[in-house]
Amino acid sequence: MRKLLIALAATSILAACSSTATAPAASAAPAPAAVAKAPQCYNGDTGKFSEVGTTASISGVSVSCKPTSDGKGAQWMGKK
Repeated sequence: MRKLLIALAATSILAACSSTATAPAASAAPAPAAVAKAPQCYNGDTGKFSEVGTTASISGVSVSCKPTSDGKGAQWMGKK
């Protein structure tokens, strides 16, 4: 009985796999190049990203969006 159930399960799995359609061939057109985005700071109070150089008040603290030293990101920095 076990052998019959195992054989039935195996054949149903193989039948299901063989009946699936193959994916169509991808077109040869190249994908558009991604445009590099400028670093931004996320403001959780407004739920938006802000550009580098903008100032805001987050949780009552006056801050400005400054780029990181490597130039790949940005972070909120307190006013001096």
